[in-house]
Amino acid sequence: MDFMQRIVRDPGICGGDPVFRGTRVPLRTVLASLAEGAGESEILAQFPTLKAEDVRAAIAFAAASAQEDLPVPPMPLAG
Repeated sequence: MDFMQRIVRDPGICGGDPVFRGTRVPLRTVLASLAEGAGESEILAQFPTLKAEDVRAAIAFAAASAQEDLPVPPMPLAG
């Protein structure tokens, strides 16, 4: 999923914090809800301006961010 199509930054919206395109729902709010165990349907009920693709974009963003930020452990030497 290309989360960058769904998540935008605009200095005039929420102080430039990342939000979902066409909404004022901050990315960090959806990520916090997911971290607390909320499911997609709960998030969509809480934020009716979001679409299922937005929730998936939040997950894709988190996965990509974790991949970039986590150190890669050294590989053991063979033999």
